[in-house]
Amino acid sequence: MRAQVSDELTVKGRHQGDEDRHGKITQVDGPNGTPPYMVRWRDGHETLFFPSSGTEVEHHAAGRTEQRSNG
Repeated sequence: MRAQVSDELTVKGRHQGDEDRHGKITQVDGPNGTPPYMVRWRDGHETLFFPSSGTEVEHHAAGRTEQRSNG
């Protein structure tokens, strides 16, 4: 997975009834856009995040939105 600051992440719930988590990347710590990422989640928390399967990144570049998934 590759991302940049301001890209948005969605982490799909793993079990039936789990809600998806949504956040915005505030810092990229890996080389060339690779993880880990600092993410500010919609609930206000900020965490160091290593994406797993079920994580989608929505890229924001040059005024257009492109959606890609990990996997």
